[in-house]
Amino acid sequence: MYYEGIIIAIGTFLIIGLFHPIVIKTEYYFGTRPWWIFLILGIAAIAAALFVADVMLSALLGVLGASLLWSIGELFEQKQRVEKGWFPKREKKEK
Repeated sequence: MYYEGIIIAIGTFLIIGLFHPIVIKTEYYFGTRPWWIFLILGIAAIAAALFVADVMLSALLGVLGASLLWSIGELFEQKQRVEKGWFPKREKKEK
C-alpha cells in the first residue's frame, strides 16, 4: 500500500489548522508588525522544498511555505476582524 498521499493530506490539514491560532495570537500580542517573519520563513520553506529529494517532505515543506505566506494576508485580515469587534482587542496595561 502507498501511504504517502494520506500522510501528506494529514500533514497539510495539521499545518493549516496550526496556523489559524498562530495568526490570531500573533495579531493579539504583536499586531501586524511580524508579517516579515512569515515572509522570510515562507520563502525559506519553499526554497527548501526545491532541494529536498523526498517527495513527502518536499510536499510538506511546500505546504508549510504556502501557509506561512498565506498567513501574511490573514494577519492583516485578522486586524480588520478585531477592529470590527469579532475578536478581542488586547488592552494596553497602564504603568
